[in-house]
Amino acid sequence: MNAFERCIAEKRLVKVQASREMIMKELASAEYDYGRALDSLEEGDAKWASVQAYYSIFHAAKALVLSKGYREKGHACLIVALRELLPAEKAMANDLEMCMDLRHSADYASTYDADSAAIAVRKAGESLDRARSLLG
Repeated sequence: MNAFERCIAEKRLVKVQASREMIMKELASAEYDYGRALDSLEEGDAKWASVQAYYSIFHAAKALVLSKGYREKGHACLIVALRELLPAEKAMANDLEMCMDLRHSADYASTYDADSAAIAVRKAGESLDRARSLLG
């Protein structure tokens, strides 16, 4: 059983009929979090910029996965679903995974820095642009 099948078997990834409204709501969340990440970065708050950048990519990826008829019930399974359902978006999946690690370090170990936050925010912007392009 591969990771995608395991996520489905564990019900951390479920088949859904996603409406355009649901998908666009996720994209709007990605846009909001990206804007907040930019603000936090500008204010010198590397911790929150890292967290907000992660959630921006998370919501952009969630919108894409919803567009393929799946909803995640776990952050790790979102990465798995993105890789399985949109293999051309390998870079976004890798960025999501990297930013998940940065968010985890910022949230749980109070380990963060301005350079990593700036990279996360840049990756969030790239992911948001890509999701917008794919979703139309």
